[in-house]
Amino acid sequence: MATTPDLLSNPFRQRLAQPGVPLGTWLMSGATSTAEAMGRAGFDWLLLDLEHVPVDDALALYTLQAIAGTPACPIVRLPANDPVRVKRALDMGAGTLMFPFIDTPEQAALAVAHSKYPPQGIRGFAAVHRASGYGTTPDYGARANDSVFTVIQLETPRAIENLEAIAAVPGVDALFLGPGDLSANMGHIGNITHPEVAAVIADVARRSQAVGIPCGIVGPTPEVVGRFLELGYRFVAVASDMGMMMRQATAFVQAIRPNLARHFDSTVY
Repeated sequence: MATTPDLLSNPFRQRLAQPGVPLGTWLMSGATSTAEAMGRAGFDWLLLDLEHVPVDDALALYTLQAIAGTPACPIVRLPANDPVRVKRALDMGAGTLMFPFIDTPEQAALAVAHSKYPPQGIRGFAAVHRASGYGTTPDYGARANDSVFTVIQLETPRAIENLEAIAAVPGVDALFLGPGDLSANMGHIGNITHPEVAAVIADVARRSQAVGIPCGIVGPTPEVVGRFLELGYRFVAVASDMGMMMRQATAFVQAIRPNLARHFDSTVY
């Protein structure tokens, strides 16, 4: 008889507990086939972005199903700290959630509450959905709270100032520094290597290690991610599916374009 996988064993939590630094990328294309391909490319985790990508609930579900057939762990970044969006994401099987633009411990506590059933939180209960194996996991309600992995994203100077207080909130499992929005909020939009931004990035890594909470970050290139690894970030992402596709597509066009003019023969027309 085939064994049924434990749906309440969070794969990202397990991967983070293993040696090494988990490597991921952002899913921005909104295509299930691309998500499945990225899951086969060797990434440890894939972030399905609901904040900046026009992905509805149905497409989010299909994307999670596509990732499930690969070795990669899914993380869902919510569009906001909203109880309905959190509930729907969890019900469709998104066991690891990232909450954007959390600035205070009070906001972090609310994110945790949205992710937990009573009495620890306010998540609404339903018995039959993908997260519970469509009702085939008999102890789902009792174990669901412990299975959720909550990542709090720090993206403003105010959030950085409150790092220790946010990390101390019960139920916050990890932090994630968003260097793009941080640079914008520091007055250096699009320049995550600016010395002032770089100093904060290094400071966040140091302070996260000091309080004993894993902190992740995303960088645009392998070289930048390499510098983040040297700082001690515990999980990292490089670029996105769309970013990698556009970078390679642009490189191909630039390599071929000069030859087009030399080989053009107007007599053909």
